[in-house]
Amino acid sequence: MRTKGSEKALIDRTNQQPGTAIGDGLGALRRLSRAIGRDRTLTQAAGGNTSLKRDGILWVKASGTWLADAETRDIFVPVRIAPLLDALRAGDARAEKATDFVASELSASKLRPSIETAVHAAMPQPVVLHAHCVNTIAHAVTQDAEARIAERLTEAGFDGRFADIPYCRPGVPLARQVARIASDRIAILILGNHGLIVAGTNVADAAERLDSVVAALAIPPRPAAKSFDTETLANLAADTPYRLPSDHSVHHLARDPDSLRVALAGPLYPDHVIFLGETIGTVTRDAGAIPEFLASREAGPHPAPSLLLVRGVGVLVHERLTAGGEALVGCLADVAARIPSDVALHPLSERDVHHLTHWEAETYRQALDRPGAPTPDAA
Repeated sequence: MRTKGSEKALIDRTNQQPGTAIGDGLGALRRLSRAIGRDRTLTQAAGGNTSLKRDGILWVKASGTWLADAETRDIFVPVRIAPLLDALRAGDARAEKATDFVASELSASKLRPSIETAVHAAMPQPVVLHAHCVNTIAHAVTQDAEARIAERLTEAGFDGRFADIPYCRPGVPLARQVARIASDRIAILILGNHGLIVAGTNVADAAERLDSVVAALAIPPRPAAKSFDTETLANLAADTPYRLPSDHSVHHLARDPDSLRVALAGPLYPDHVIFLGETIGTVTRDAGAIPEFLASREAGPHPAPSLLLVRGVGVLVHERLTAGGEALVGCLADVAARIPSDVALHPLSERDVHHLTHWEAETYRQALDRPGAPTPDAA
């Protein structure tokens, strides 16, 4: 359980002092957002978003920002709820970016609202948390996801409080599906091939619900090796555009056959596509394997992949990979370690991937993740 040991409950990790209440309002949401953002099993890099509704305004995380920075940067954008929902219902294209509904008189920030702003607005509860929880994703990318998740959440006492939404593109398509089923009673949404949304009457209520849902869906990861042959990996990568990852815990992706199966099954969720690309490469440990692999890619439709798995040895990442990309390598490693070998997977379709890679909102978010890019405040 997350309430035991080193993984304290979110409600505890967001308290400013032992024994104090989490509180409510934007300050409390900042503390909770930081805790979510600093837990790699809940969200990674610029993924995930949180919001608070008050006096007709939705305070929502900005696109391209990291929840982990919620207490050190002003990452929340005020958006008028009523006109945004009117636009969503009317099929108005402005609902996608939501920039036309920003209450600029409440904030001098130049941040763009989250790509999921309409999703948050469509939920009636005052506080909404969207996490890319690896335990949820490990269920949500399987062919029997709905049944697996329903059994666990029902056993945990959430019967009638949750709903499952099959995969659809984030943003307005997802917001329309959320609006179709949203109610005061439905406080948990499982997003196929995507993640988790929980909502609450206040920040503390939402935090407690998130902890309870994650505990109900928890899958122990397979044990990973403690040591890795980084010397062999470094030698293989020499004079190539690849390097060792900063996080050595991800090497089991190439060393564990069950994790390797998951990694090579195809893109499984949106941020996999956005930060790691459409394909993952794999080579043997033979000398010259990487140059041969790169030569074979020159005539193909895809560039050298961001992630390269050396079978039985470990992981290499492309030199262009950003900190956000490395965080998503960690996400894939954490998800793969939680999926058994006998479970059938449900990767994203080519059409799903195309919609993600040709979506302006994600192009914007990718641009903010690149080294040397202007901060979102200035974008």
